[in-house]
Amino acid sequence: MARNLRWAYLLLVAVILVISGCSSSNDKETSASELKTGLDKDEIKNEAFKDLFPLQYDSYMKNGEDHEDTKYSGSVKRSKYDADKEPYLPILFNGYGFATEYNEDRGHIYANEDVRAVARITDKSIGSCLTCKSSAVPHLIEELGDDYWGGNFNKDIWPKAEAMGHSSIGCSDCHDPETMDLRITRPSFIKAMESQGTDISNATKNDMRNYVCAQCHVEYYFDAGNGEVTFPWANGFKAEDMYEYYDTTAKANGFEKDWVHNVSGTPMIKAQHPEFETHMEGPHGQAGVTCSDCHMPYERVDGKKKITSHWWTSPLKTMEQSCATCHTNRTADELKDRIGEIQDTHMEGLHKAEDISITAHYYINKMITSGVSEDKVKQAQEHVRKGQWMWDIVAAENAAGFHNPQGAMDNLRVSVEESNEAIKLATEELVKKEVNLEELKKEIEKAKKAVTSETDNFKKKEHAINSYFPAQQPPAPK
Repeated sequence: MARNLRWAYLLLVAVILVISGCSSSNDKETSASELKTGLDKDEIKNEAFKDLFPLQYDSYMKNGEDHEDTKYSGSVKRSKYDADKEPYLPILFNGYGFATEYNEDRGHIYANEDVRAVARITDKSIGSCLTCKSSAVPHLIEELGDDYWGGNFNKDIWPKAEAMGHSSIGCSDCHDPETMDLRITRPSFIKAMESQGTDISNATKNDMRNYVCAQCHVEYYFDAGNGEVTFPWANGFKAEDMYEYYDTTAKANGFEKDWVHNVSGTPMIKAQHPEFETHMEGPHGQAGVTCSDCHMPYERVDGKKKITSHWWTSPLKTMEQSCATCHTNRTADELKDRIGEIQDTHMEGLHKAEDISITAHYYINKMITSGVSEDKVKQAQEHVRKGQWMWDIVAAENAAGFHNPQGAMDNLRVSVEESNEAIKLATEELVKKEVNLEELKKEIEKAKKAVTSETDNFKKKEHAINSYFPAQQPPAPK
């Protein structure tokens, strides 16, 4: 009897295991294809997803309704040159398109509109400039191959994207239209992760909640050969790692600079928007918190249904859902105050580093016009190049220091050190040339005031140079 019961028990366990095994296998199969939208795999129009996912679509459309700035960032269409923003950018980026027009980031829904309108896009712009703006880009790359990257933006690339019926950044950029699984659609990200030894085909769902954002919210440059969007990550995500990459790998492959600075004649690198790199090196990234956790929190809609928000905005506007769900020991107001303290300290340091960088550029200008040796000028230029890079990698990042408070302050410290080295070296050489340093300082302040006093944003850059500080550009090739 006991023996029979034992065998009956073992048989029952075996049956349960078999059923569980089949169930588990079927669950995996079902989860990978549990949702069949009926959409074509090549669908790129956001509107095609509207009826299938009305709640998420309405949430996405809030990106076009968000017209309220936070203290240091926001969604309002306005210039970064404004007095309460960064009024000295026409000096820091002099000689480059970012000194002509540089606006605050708006909601993703405006991406195509804004890239078409900004004065930085000219008849010389290439296809790579569209890479993070249009849902047509994956198809353009598939159709054109390497000819996409260097194709003429206005003449060829934009018309093709329009003919495909593209949308601004949206559904198909992050989701497979057939299954709505998260996916990577920009090959530059895949290549960059491979350069670090990471195979994203093994990515977890949590990884993907970072990776879909990391396709675009990153630092990048255009390859010197074909103009391909390239991420400088082979050495790591830190600002020093990327700078080393630019000074070695990128240079070896023909990329030396984004532009030559009009004031100091320095070959410069322009940082883009390294949110992913900064986040991954910061406390939240190190703790496994993803971009989506904070910028796409779960929300209740229709009074009951829980969805992932597709209103990509500052967590300062969604504190209860974004921050208070984890930081339960503080109220939303207390958390907001803490964020404010971090950002205030950060912006104070940012503006200090910015001012020293400006001074360094003008000191180098005076070195050149005073006949200081080319070797000494180049040494000073190398310091100001790195100094501004370490400042810009922080300034161009859209968190006012919050994604990595310690890392941001470390970068600004290095920026100040490098810029001061340039000023120190210049001062030593200018004293030998008997240059009046007090007069130099007064002329710098006059130039800065002339830039900020100009009411026409498109003319501000013209006041950064004058008879005392003539433009420093390499001679045009013959």
